[in-house]
Amino acid sequence: MLQTLHIKNFALIEHLHIDFSDRLSTITGETGAGKSILLGALGLVQGNRADLSSLKDKEQKCIVEAHFNITDYHLRDFFKQNDLDYEDVTIIRREILPSGKSRAFVNDSPVNLQELQELGNYLLDIHSQQQTRELSDEQYQMQILDAVAGSGELVSIYKKQFSGYKSVLAQLKKAKEEKEALGKEQDYNAFLLQELLGANLKAGEQEEMEAELEKLSNVEFIKESVGKALAIANEEQIGVFQNLKEIKVAMQKVSGISAEYAALSERISSLIIEFDDITDELSENLEKVTDDPQRLELVNQKLQLIYTLQKKHQVATVGELLEIQEALDSKALMAGTLDDTIEKLEIEAEKIKAEIDSTALAIHAKREKAIPVLSDKITAILAQLGMPNARFNFQLNVTENYHAVGKDEINLLFSGNKGTDFGLLKKVASGGEMSRIMLAVKAVLADYSKLPTIIFDEIDTGVSGEVAHKMGDIMKVMSRGMQVMAITHLPQIAAKGDQHYKVFKSTQGETTVSELKLLSHAERIREIAEMLSGKDISDSALTHAEALLN
Repeated sequence: MLQTLHIKNFALIEHLHIDFSDRLSTITGETGAGKSILLGALGLVQGNRADLSSLKDKEQKCIVEAHFNITDYHLRDFFKQNDLDYEDVTIIRREILPSGKSRAFVNDSPVNLQELQELGNYLLDIHSQQQTRELSDEQYQMQILDAVAGSGELVSIYKKQFSGYKSVLAQLKKAKEEKEALGKEQDYNAFLLQELLGANLKAGEQEEMEAELEKLSNVEFIKESVGKALAIANEEQIGVFQNLKEIKVAMQKVSGISAEYAALSERISSLIIEFDDITDELSENLEKVTDDPQRLELVNQKLQLIYTLQKKHQVATVGELLEIQEALDSKALMAGTLDDTIEKLEIEAEKIKAEIDSTALAIHAKREKAIPVLSDKITAILAQLGMPNARFNFQLNVTENYHAVGKDEINLLFSGNKGTDFGLLKKVASGGEMSRIMLAVKAVLADYSKLPTIIFDEIDTGVSGEVAHKMGDIMKVMSRGMQVMAITHLPQIAAKGDQHYKVFKSTQGETTVSELKLLSHAERIREIAEMLSGKDISDSALTHAEALLN
């Protein structure tokens, strides 16, 4: 329930702080006194958008702060899901800065407008004549029926099943699309795979074969060069090997003179050993170098095949070709496993579908039982509100389609007078009738579910006399289990309030401000008397007002 409302610098309100009761509060005031401003401030608390025109003083920020007791609203999960601190008395604050920027806070934690709107739906229901059109909404009609039917738990189960069903169908659709895509590419992919497998590629072979090709293409040049090197190295008199031996003998003679010469002598000995190994290796290499045109052709063909495949697949290495080969191989395997996947998903979808159908049927049965109960309760209340011949016909049909809350589709037909045919509620009910029907619906729902604070904004337009008394009585009964506020022009309804507030304008210096005041008993008598007879209050009006209050 709304405990406290604090408004600063909003429209014609400079500063307002008001406490509310948990029962029926009535709000009265002349047209244009500022009742719509009060609703506008509460709209900000619900997450409505704001702009600079909301600021009374354009140099100061606007603040609207509301305190709600939410102990009985079971909102801990909502606060947890949105990472908000839960408090039994929750504070919602909106700020509009002179720059036009808007900020929102829940228990001092910043929130976005979407989060605020979701929370606001649990806390406030501001109902005006314009909002009666939601009665024509099939989803809202189903909510009313489910509240009376007590099918909320079943609907929750259905929603989970439906969500799982949609998920499985999405997976099934994706698997079928993948299979179809693979089917279109399968022949070409198989050709590419066989082409790569036929090449018998091995990692690193390109570099090895390119080196081998270089040797095979230069056999004569290699023989000539290596042979010449060996000849220079091994010539008897002036060969490199003979000269190194002579250098070694010369250095051995002086190696005993100093450690420096001894080290140089050792290095020359090592050099001779290394050079001997080099010449032996050159000799072996020279023996291996043979002219092999057939091998040259094979190597050249394999390399050309590699180059062609690389160009075809737009890669630069054999390693990348092997990765493509592996991917194509995986696709070939995937085509085989997709059939198994599709079969399993189809079985799972059929299983969930059967469960959903069973739950939807149970929901339908509960709704069918609730229809006469709901219809009787609404018509009984409407009879008190001056509509004794009102009749409803709820047409509930099971379809093959899955909707958000079941497989049912609903049509609410209405007849307001004897002898008139039923028609769609939105087409045959007048504005005044819709207002009374909405009040009756809210009154019924108050017995079945925990409703948020409801504010009726001149729902009594177009009624008077005994009907107005009955409207007030219905609101009074509703307020026993919830917080109800009624903005009204009718004294009969104003007198029903446990608290009575008056909205009025006053002049302060050069400015006009709107104020909201909690009336004392004596002030209530005068306010109601003024509503009865106008500014010139008569004694009979005062007596009538006192009688209404008592």
